[in-house]
Amino acid sequence: MNSMDSEPLDYLVVGAGPAGLQLGQLLQAAGHGYRILESGRAPGTFFRTFPRHRKLISINKVHNGTDDPELNLRMDWNSLLSPDDRMLFTRYSKRYFPHADDLVRYLADFAEAYKLDIAYDTRAERIRRHGGGFTVTDQHGQEHHARRLVMATGLTRPNTPDIPGIETAEDYSVVSVDPEDFTDRRVLIIGKGNSALETADNLVETAAVIHVAGPHSVRMAWNSHYVGHLRAVNNNFLDTYQLKSQNALLDGQVLSIEKGPDGDGYRVRFSFSRADEVVKELRYDRVIVCTGFRFDASVFDPSCRPALVIDDRFAELSPAYESVNVPGLYFAGTLMQQRDFKKSTGGFIHGFRYAVRALSRIFDERHHEQPWPHRQLENDPAALADAVVARVNRSSALWQQFGVLGDVIVTAPGEPARYHEEVPVAYAHESQLTDNSDYFTVTLEYGPDHDKVDPFDITVRRTAQNSVDDAFDAAYLHPVIRHHGGGELLGIHHMAENLENHWDHPEVHHAPLAAFFAREQARRPSPAGR
Repeated sequence: MNSMDSEPLDYLVVGAGPAGLQLGQLLQAAGHGYRILESGRAPGTFFRTFPRHRKLISINKVHNGTDDPELNLRMDWNSLLSPDDRMLFTRYSKRYFPHADDLVRYLADFAEAYKLDIAYDTRAERIRRHGGGFTVTDQHGQEHHARRLVMATGLTRPNTPDIPGIETAEDYSVVSVDPEDFTDRRVLIIGKGNSALETADNLVETAAVIHVAGPHSVRMAWNSHYVGHLRAVNNNFLDTYQLKSQNALLDGQVLSIEKGPDGDGYRVRFSFSRADEVVKELRYDRVIVCTGFRFDASVFDPSCRPALVIDDRFAELSPAYESVNVPGLYFAGTLMQQRDFKKSTGGFIHGFRYAVRALSRIFDERHHEQPWPHRQLENDPAALADAVVARVNRSSALWQQFGVLGDVIVTAPGEPARYHEEVPVAYAHESQLTDNSDYFTVTLEYGPDHDKVDPFDITVRRTAQNSVDDAFDAAYLHPVIRHHGGGELLGIHHMAENLENHWDHPEVHHAPLAAFFAREQARRPSPAGR
């Protein structure tokens, strides 16, 4: 085998999708040695095929009534972070739900603009430990060496359920997207996520009958606030079901799939959740599997194979986005969502672009003796409140990675406060940033049980908008400030909701926050309590 590098690089990044490009740009700007390995001939290989019907569900709101670039990123879910304001996805499309080809074009231009070190047509086929680092062998037999390895491949293997006969069905990744191919057919779609409902919606005009099946109820993104749940842009099928248009959602388990005796059509045995496990056999002309994807860990040697979780779909990660059992093996992009699975936005560009930037700062802190960036503030309750109000009213990172990324304010008597931005909250608690220190975390969060009620039902929704007394009960996104010290949570303050997300009212927002800082600083834990 041939070796590409006589000396190991600082970092090898596997995958030149959005996360790999984002990390490559940050590593390059920091002056670290890196290379990105990409199996395709250009960046963004995944998006050349997916989503199959080519409409992204990541929003692209161009007109927001402001020229503040940070605020505009709250409504721009496709751009990567960049020092060049010309490298924004909003210059590539004006559509609210853009075409996937526009994202492919944008990613190629981003890679070219920064002259990123990308080895194309280079598929990682084997990953093993080598010395204190890693060696990746590609399909050409070339070896690539690095001290640290970052997997930014995304979820690439079909997440196929264990159902007898499912291998005879058609997979979302290859099934025809021409509705005419399903004219007057009875179609079963297995899965209840966006890919399944996107597929069903495409067939509404031509298929005779469409059933969408799965063991769990459909979760609506507008209810859960998790953007990976079913989005309104894909829910037209639900209307056809409830208004009796020969379509249906089936709640239960597909027990088996069997081809017809002459190879035409399917017999599917189904157990209904709401009918005391009644089993019924249903007939279909086509069966399509739309059950998502999983991480492919098959390329790792046993000595460095990462532990998997969530039905083995994801590598298990530490708060630093590092494998819990393989030191030096990190993960970027949608693979980061193991840390906030179905809770925040770590699985999507508008979330993981900030998590990737945080990862680059973790690298600097851990491996390059570069502390987390910060600015100093006067250690005064009013000054601290000023800084927090300014950040929560403008930050896109805290807005997008709600409850996951937070600002950290480290305080000590008689010293200036240190204000660190966009730290993974779980990492902050174990980082040298806060070691033996009193500190506050600042996050944006939804209220507890926010996903348990109908957000449009005014009879059950209690509002805490512009109400100091009810701020703790706020259901919608709002700032939360927590005081930590001595390894304990010492205090918590919720800022009142606001319809337009302006948390800057002198009496409703600023004054109660300043009072909270004053109260908490007056009750610092004693040195013995640490």
